[in-house]
Amino acid sequence: MIYVLITLVVLLFLNLYSTRTIQTLFYKSKQASMMDKLQLVSTEINRQEVLNTDAVAEAISSLDSLRVTRLLVSDPNGVAVYDSMDGAAVGQYILYPEIVTALEGNDMFSWQYRDSVMTSQAAAPLMDYDQLVGCVYMMESDSAQGALINSLQNNILSITVGLELVVLLFSLLFSRAFSRRLRRVMSSMRVIREGDYSHRVVMGGHDELTVLGQEFNDLTERLQDSEQTLRQFVSDASHELKTPLASIKLLADSILQNQMDRDTICEFVGDIGNEADRLTRMSEKLLSLSKMDSQDTGEYEITYIAPTVERVAKMLASIASQAQVRIVPQLEQDCSVLIMEDDLYQILFNLAENGIKYNRPGGTLTIRLERQADNAVLQVIDTGMGIPEASIGHIFERFYRVDKARSRQSGGSGLGLAIVHSMVLRNRGQIHVESALGAGTVFTVTFPIFDVEEDCL
Repeated sequence: MIYVLITLVVLLFLNLYSTRTIQTLFYKSKQASMMDKLQLVSTEINRQEVLNTDAVAEAISSLDSLRVTRLLVSDPNGVAVYDSMDGAAVGQYILYPEIVTALEGNDMFSWQYRDSVMTSQAAAPLMDYDQLVGCVYMMESDSAQGALINSLQNNILSITVGLELVVLLFSLLFSRAFSRRLRRVMSSMRVIREGDYSHRVVMGGHDELTVLGQEFNDLTERLQDSEQTLRQFVSDASHELKTPLASIKLLADSILQNQMDRDTICEFVGDIGNEADRLTRMSEKLLSLSKMDSQDTGEYEITYIAPTVERVAKMLASIASQAQVRIVPQLEQDCSVLIMEDDLYQILFNLAENGIKYNRPGGTLTIRLERQADNAVLQVIDTGMGIPEASIGHIFERFYRVDKARSRQSGGSGLGLAIVHSMVLRNRGQIHVESALGAGTVFTVTFPIFDVEEDCL
């Protein structure tokens, strides 16, 4: 609405300006015309030897095209010696403002437009060898030019009023269309508030509301994806937690309902303990993911990678020995990166543990560290079964497992790589995977190097 008011004010200003401009043009034109006539009359009068009524009348009679409403000639005292209106003012003082100014030695012109009549008055001194001998005054009423000015002003006013009406009409139409489209957005917002994230608003057009509608649809699409992800996460988490709980319940019922010897009971209790440990590990991983999703602590420290690699290799040595997998660290260059040591340890531990679990007996797990330009490149390479090409794009999703049967058998929950992915991204790193069936898998993690003195050994 403010734009409409501004437009109307601008149109009104243009109307006033145009009217003023027209009057100014006529004023300047009439001034030039009147001053030329005064000059012509003054020249003819100066040719006379004396300044009296007869001499002035004789001079004026020679000017056929003068065409003024009234012409007065006065002496230096302001007494009229000639009046074109049948000598009505001859012998009388005529102290019009224009005449007073002219008797002071200055030209004078005044102009007035009223009731479609343009009235012009002009006066000029009569000089004889630099001596003031009188003045000439003329007045002209021009109804023709007044009518022309009035016609032009009326036309401009009509155009202005027409434009204002058009602006108001388009403003009303635009306002209704804008309100209708805005109500459509508000209605869609109420639908989304009720939880229907599949709803989309259709705006059309190419204005700001269209952009707003597109942003609204993008937001609802993200909300829908988040809702689906949350539901899938809850479903997967419930399913994963239900399995060990069902096992614990079954084992406990078997102990209570059957007569068992001590060794069998101990075996069942051991199985219950294993399932409880599995629940504990899964809960810890879920809590870890929840913390990473909810906040970024912003805590970092300068950490050297090589000692952490050696620590992980030492911790997994017994598991690797049981799986008949040999761990081979290849630390070409130790570099410092900006990451919490616990985060780096968990990234390496999860990748190396997966490399052992899904390796072949007699296989190797290589942990390679090298510096490439300003990046520290860490690779975890196994000689296991590999990952199908169709699954590579999903391995960082929560609860996703390539081989569900083997994952359950090995105690996997499908959360380890999701944790690794979140931790790498949180610490400004990148992770990439390459794999082929039967040829093993290579996880490549890249962190920007944080150089300190003697950072590479």
